[in-house]
Amino acid sequence: MLKALHGISTHYCNVVTEARIAAEAGYDGLEFLHDKLLRYLDNGGSTAELNSLVQGHGLQILCLNALIDIERHQRVEKQQMLTEAMRLTQIAADLACPTIQILAQHGIDHLPEVQILDIMTENISEIASIGQQYGVRYQIEVIAHTRFNTLNQALEVIQRINKPNIGLVIDFWHLFVTGHTTPEDIRRLDPALIYGVHFCDGRKPYAGEEWNETVLRAYMPGEGDIDIHAWSDAVKATGFDGVWSAELFSPKRWEMDHAVLAKQVIQNMKFYLD
Repeated sequence: MLKALHGISTHYCNVVTEARIAAEAGYDGLEFLHDKLLRYLDNGGSTAELNSLVQGHGLQILCLNALIDIERHQRVEKQQMLTEAMRLTQIAADLACPTIQILAQHGIDHLPEVQILDIMTENISEIASIGQQYGVRYQIEVIAHTRFNTLNQALEVIQRINKPNIGLVIDFWHLFVTGHTTPEDIRRLDPALIYGVHFCDGRKPYAGEEWNETVLRAYMPGEGDIDIHAWSDAVKATGFDGVWSAELFSPKRWEMDHAVLAKQVIQNMKFYLD
């Protein structure tokens, strides 16, 4: 089991600071947010320097999060998405990072489900082909408040594509709040399809409440409505022994000293997993 500090948990840190505090807190590696990473590179940083820094702390870069809006399918916008995919994939390869997260948002919510699945299949297949050139794989995250939001949809797309570098991230919150997935569904998964776990808590929106993740997910695991033990045990039961990434959406806690926060987050994770 590898424990990663997710870049959203330490939202206001840059990647250099995250590497230091992750090492001090006892993590095995990092899940960098793409916007922080690209900001670092666009302002004079290099992948070689970052590699040296991370390795000097005894850490690994375990995931880049994320290539977003992968539902873009019109000609110009799709080409832009694939250009972004190429850049992130090249960066991941340079950083010896095995995995990039990919996710769709709301751009195709108005379409019939059959068309949504066709678009996701075509786009993710093209993304996968880029990754095959660089030895990089992609984990699909289904987003609860979109219409590409179920485990079964992701599994169908993976089956259609049939390429070895496409898998899943098991995000407790996104899967729980839709009501379509249970821990028993997770137990039945082939562990080879699980590329990572987002270890997190939260709640469903109340009647009439908007889908605001900084409200609905602002819970340390154990504080929300998710049975963390049940979901964690379900993942373990598959035989998965890979990356568990501590993901905390908490505007209140983002105002803490992030070095202290990173320690609280991993202590919480160890309470449930060790």
